[in-house]
Order: sequence, then structure tokens, then C-alpha cells
Amino acid sequence: MSANVRVAALATLIALNHGIGPANAEEANRTNAAQTGAGEVGRPVRVVSLCFRGKTREEIAAVVDREGAKGADLIALPETWLGQGDQWETLDGPTIQALSALAKKHHTYVSCPIDRHEGDRRLNSGVLLDRSGAVVCVYDKVYPYWSEFDVKPPVSVGEKAPVYQADFGRVGMAICFDANFPEGWQRLADQGAELVVWPSAYSAGTQLQAHALNHHFYIVTATQSGDCQVYDITGERILDERSDDLAVARITLDLDRGIYHQNFNIGPRDKLLKEHPDDVLQEKWLDREQWFVLKAKRPGVSARELARQYGLEELRDYKTRSRREIDKKRGWPFAQKTGAG
Repeated sequence: MSANVRVAALATLIALNHGIGPANAEEANRTNAAQTGAGEVGRPVRVVSLCFRGKTREEIAAVVDREGAKGADLIALPETWLGQGDQWETLDGPTIQALSALAKKHHTYVSCPIDRHEGDRRLNSGVLLDRSGAVVCVYDKVYPYWSEFDVKPPVSVGEKAPVYQADFGRVGMAICFDANFPEGWQRLADQGAELVVWPSAYSAGTQLQAHALNHHFYIVTATQSGDCQVYDITGERILDERSDDLAVARITLDLDRGIYHQNFNIGPRDKLLKEHPDDVLQEKWLDREQWFVLKAKRPGVSARELARQYGLEELRDYKTRSRREIDKKRGWPFAQKTGAG
């Protein structure tokens, strides 16, 4: 087990250092959409969020075992769920080994935060296990909270915001205090994240809603506050489960839903809907924002792929292109200039 974990982690780090992943994201997601199981519409992802505090490894392993047996594509646990700084572990320590075995048993991804030590460094890490139980992505908290610098040795700051190409789509992570800093979320969007897992000690609320609204990815929370929340690509909160003990929330998200601005897209959209009335529908129209959402109507159809074929530009891409082209006219990137002048 430990050898496999180390090999998988090393392969992930090599891939991240060489930029492997984002360039192939579009093709990978087309393949995922094409391989959607019979009878399934869109690109469904069954997500389970566990929100709690004060539970043992054995108690939570039993919950993951139970929920995994019901069927899941991703199970998410809170930040420092074993107690902050109480148990520093390596990637082949007892927590990852226990959750790895359950990920493999139930053929599901698991997002498992740990207090991690790597040599003489201490890190607040989000660890993603794939369906075989291998460590495939490690995110080290970019903005640790102030108290994390008081432990000896202090927690080291993370330096990267990786996005992993899972078999259902592109997954990123942010942790707790990261909610306050927009640059990390922008980095995830730039790499094509479709779903962001946010383990935390607190709930953050409208801060997360703003990130989902601005970047058009789903955000799934797993907190110690006993509330599991999920935010839509439109920024809408679509799930809010609460418990004083252990909240278990289940939701199926369709990663094939696409969001678009009306600018330059109305003609292509109308043609698409006219020529494919049984394949794609406009699920939602947001009048004030002038956005609309497209989704597939039947199995074997990708709404986002059909939209691309008809020349529609997704909202995130439209904003990125607009920023780039307007910066060219200015002669310098406005986002990189500091100060009021």
C-alpha cells in the first residue's frame, strides 16, 4: 500500500510540475461525456459531503463505508477532522491507508484532509484518493490561518492550486481560510476546474457563493460546523444540510451543464435548440445577468459539446477572452497593476 501511495503521489507531483492535465481537459471531458452510462443524462457525479467534529478515525471510516456502499463518485471530509495539529501523518499514514481501502472497496473518490508532515515540514493538506485508493492529488493550504503558525514547527504555506482530471471531470480544492482570497479561486478557474471541494472548520457562506458565481464551478463544502452546502455554477446555493452531530448530504451534480452569456450566443443558441429539440434544453435564463444554462435532455448527448459545435462560447471563456483582448487594447494587463493610479 505505502509503495503504491508513494508512486501515485510522485506521479502526481511530476504531472503538476510539468503542467500535465489542463491542455487535455477538453478532450478528456468529451470522452467522459461520450462514456456516460446507459440511461444517464449529462455527466452526473454523485457527491457525498460529511460535516462533523469530534469523531474518531474509526467512527468516520464506518460512515464512509456505509455511504460508499450506497453508491458515490466522491465523498468529502472536513478540514483537520481528527483535531488540528493533534495527529501529523505522512501520505502513507493510518488515515490515508484506512480511507484508501474504502475508496477502493466502493470504487469512489475520497477527499481526505490531513495534518501532514513531509520531512521537517508541516502542511495542512487536502488529499484526493481515486477509485483504486491511490493518492492522485495533494493540495497544501495556500493561506493557513494565523493559529497554524503557532504550532512548532509552524505550518508551511502551500504554493500551488492543482486541478485533477478525474474520470468524471476536473476537480480542484481550497481549504477554510482560502475562502477569503480570490486569487486561488481564479487559479482553479484558469485550469478548468468544474468542481471545487472546500473542506473547512467554518462555513464561509456568501464568500463561497461569490466564488461559484464568478467562476462558474460547483463548490462542495465539508465543514466542522455541521452544515453541508453546495453551490451551483450560477452561484445559487442548491443544498444546505445541517446537524448538531453528523450531517450527511447527498447530491448529484451534472458537470455537462453549461453556462453562457447572451452576448454573441443568442443566434447560435436558437439554431442549436431548433435543430436539436430532443437533445438539449435551456434549463435556466437569468434575466438580470443575461446568462442562460443549457443541459442535455437524453442519454448519449453532451450539451456542452453540441454548444461548442454550434459556436457558443462558455461564460468563463468569454470573460477570459474579453479580459485578454481588452488588455491588449490597453497595452498592459490591468489585473497586474497595483495602486489607484
